[in-house]
Amino acid sequence: MDLTSNRKLLKHTALLIAENKELKEKYRLLSESYDQLSDELEQYRQKHASKEADADSSGQTRYRTATVLFAEFKGFSDIMAETSANIAEQMDKLDMYLFLFTQISEKYHLVKVQSIGDSFICVGGVSEKNNANPITVTLAALEMLYMLENDAQQAWSVNIGIHTGAVTARIERKKQTAYRVKGDTVNTVSRMVAVGQKNTVNISATTYEMIKELFECTYVNLLPVKYRNKLELYTVRGIHAGFASDSKRYLPNDAFRTRLLLFRFGDLQEYVLDMLENGLPAYLYYHNVKHTVDVVTESELIGWAEGLNDQQLLLLKTAALFHDTGHLVSYADHEERSTEIARKTLPAYDYTPDEINEICRIIMATKLPPKPADILEAIICDADLDYLGRTDFIPVSNALYEELKAQNKMPSINEWNKMQLKFISAHQYFTKTGRELREVKKQEQIERIRQLISEDRA
Repeated sequence: MDLTSNRKLLKHTALLIAENKELKEKYRLLSESYDQLSDELEQYRQKHASKEADADSSGQTRYRTATVLFAEFKGFSDIMAETSANIAEQMDKLDMYLFLFTQISEKYHLVKVQSIGDSFICVGGVSEKNNANPITVTLAALEMLYMLENDAQQAWSVNIGIHTGAVTARIERKKQTAYRVKGDTVNTVSRMVAVGQKNTVNISATTYEMIKELFECTYVNLLPVKYRNKLELYTVRGIHAGFASDSKRYLPNDAFRTRLLLFRFGDLQEYVLDMLENGLPAYLYYHNVKHTVDVVTESELIGWAEGLNDQQLLLLKTAALFHDTGHLVSYADHEERSTEIARKTLPAYDYTPDEINEICRIIMATKLPPKPADILEAIICDADLDYLGRTDFIPVSNALYEELKAQNKMPSINEWNKMQLKFISAHQYFTKTGRELREVKKQEQIERIRQLISEDRA
């Protein structure tokens, strides 16, 4: 290619780049206008809902806590100094970066939003329930920087903004599932990238409050936001020491992963409790949602007192959450059924096969008579039978009697009290914490049951 042709190509490329930037700005302004009109339409529909039966037919869903990542690539001016061959190579590299960013977002279960030109947008907390979405989005951003900075021939830089807030999402189905996300959160984060430095991740104060336990951040400045007070911005410097696996602290280690699963435990607990609430037989007066919550709470309490680490607490709490889910399938051998449900459910929450095996082992320790082999099994056994040493022992044990009676497994309250007396007299708490908290009260229960048996005989 001669010099004249090369100059023409460079001039044409420069014009295309300028047009691209102009189109992006027009697209942003049109998007904001569209969002404003959509909000006004939604308010009208809500106001006239009695007159419009299809008020919700648009398929839009509002999410109160979603996290938006907006990445904008920089480097057009540098590329203009290159030859035409290099320009094509760098444009191909931009396409590769966008593809790799998409892979990273999918790894963290984020939804990619259709964007234009050299921008990339993804959202956490939309496609699936994830209260830890500010953390996973920030992790994705740091991994994007890690990938970019480890490219020896890097010609592009990127500014990333992250903001957590409410968004409205709609699935648009054509050839494949595509999301359109709108709202102030999206508009705000699009402005945040303009004030960022080369290869930085800027986050809002809202996001900062949700991630500061795991990430090191520094305060930057205030960003003016149209029609609102100024937005506080922070720059993410990296993952806190002790939670990173690389020297720049961009990538998480196993300790970070465990802490993230503990953050996400609330999502898992909500899912399991909803499953129990909607699926357990009505005659389960004892093995109900309340019992599961009690065992999870007590397991955590004893676990902290016994000095468990994060990984042990995660396994223990998860086992406690699932230990009676087998009642959804069968009363007999419900422990085995519980492990089957755990094995089907936990992979979707990023538990590893080894962790799931450990959780199932802990669940099986609750099968009577208890014979715990380690501290985790001892704790769940104590938590499962915690009521034996509580002040509400009588009403709780009566609930268990009613449950057995409803299944024709217990002939009379007197027989039940006899069996209870025998069971409690032989029972022991296996942890030091369990003995200190419940053993004295348990001995009082034994005397109360003896009196009940005597009164029944009279």
